[in-house]
Amino acid sequence: MIQICFHGAESTGKSVLADKLARALGVPWVPEYGRAYCEARGTDLTMADLLAIAEGQQAAIDAASASDPPLLLLDTDQLMTAAWAEMLFGEVPDALLAYPKADRYLLFSADVPWVEDGTRLFGQTAQRARFADLAEAVLQRAGVKWQRIGGTWPEREAQVRAALTDLT
Repeated sequence: MIQICFHGAESTGKSVLADKLARALGVPWVPEYGRAYCEARGTDLTMADLLAIAEGQQAAIDAASASDPPLLLLDTDQLMTAAWAEMLFGEVPDALLAYPKADRYLLFSADVPWVEDGTRLFGQTAQRARFADLAEAVLQRAGVKWQRIGGTWPEREAQVRAALTDLT
């Protein structure tokens, strides 16, 4: 099984594209557990919340992996939770870096318009740029394979489709 993780700052198209491509390709995808968590509990997060989100995300990944699909799309994983920890609290607990890693990370650039959805926090230009930089730094720190996805919505979709074709 090949796991591809969509990674990057808020409002860069990860969730929409993961859902769309999973349906188009007939493969499973794992939604962002943190979104459901924040919708239920609010966005005033503590480090304990981030650790709980990481556990919930892993449980969802494990459940989707149980059927051993040839390809599994992850809307996010614990490396993005690590970026959140750095952004919110200025530190990354080792536990967030210890989770299993995807085979490839697609880093979505913050070069498309911001869309507020009620759970997003960093819509100001400077905040968004900092969060995007932290998301990239986490990938570098973890030493995982990744590639950048950017441009217009159609360009992003084409880039992700090409990446998936190359990896499968």
